Amino acid sequence: MSKLLRKPMKETIGEGVTLVHDVSSDNSDLNYVGFKVIDLEPGAKYDESLVKEECCIVALTGKITVTDGTAIFENIGTRESVFERIPTDSVYVSNDRSFEIKAVSNARVVLCYSPSELQLPTKLIKASENGIENRGQYSNKRLVHNILPDSDPSANSLLVVEVFTETGNWSSYPPHKHDQDNLPEESFLEETYYHEIDPPQGFIFQRVYTDDRSLDETMSVENANAVLVPVGYHPVGVPDGYSSYYLNVMAGPVRKWQFHNDPDHEWILDRK
Repeated sequence: MSKLLRKPMKETIGEGVTLVHDVSSDNSDLNYVGFKVIDLEPGAKYDESLVKEECCIVALTGKITVTDGTAIFENIGTRESVFERIPTDSVYVSNDRSFEIKAVSNARVVLCYSPSELQLPTKLIKASENGIENRGQYSNKRLVHNILPDSDPSANSLLVVEVFTETGNWSSYPPHKHDQDNLPEESFLEETYYHEIDPPQGFIFQRVYTDDRSLDETMSVENANAVLVPVGYHPVGVPDGYSSYYLNVMAGPVRKWQFHNDPDHEWILDRK
């Protein structure tokens, strides 16, 4: 199996707490991005102490209460399924702080990490504060919820975004990359994709490749799989009959999303 494709783990790590994904620099080629996906039963608790990492806690589905010991955010989360296509609530917690998550209902939570030295305030990122935009045209349309864009100074390194792609469409397309620390032309950002599919028995395709093809992998991605993008272009194709959701976590040496399109395919942007 591809080293870039991660299947769900489903490991019990506490009473009522299941670890679905755990990606870090210890078990991947990523140095700037980490993430976990956890499932919690009602009343279950998950706690963690951050060191030199910041964390964005995304209430993917269900309702949770989050506290860092000083602030408390109760009953956050807005949806039972990501395919309700509405934004959700998140909480940013800075480095050298601790947090606790308690499930109010059955909940799936994504924890997004990146290195951080400068401590910032804990912040509730309300669903209503997500920037919503429609990107693309023709068969390249997708709906975007910006949770932590580079225009938001709430984080030191993290960028977090949700993307919905409808049946038969392409996303992260035309193929683009951000693997060169060469601003203002291009920024270096590692990236992870956490995928869900509707209906859940479906699959999508994701390719990750570099110009010289030293990395060139095409993956069949199923529901709740994750894909790691250390470098390279990374388009997503959605087959007929299915809809795609993914949550992106990005981070790098500079908190700026500046991408470079594959010149072989950039021409599609000029279609009338």
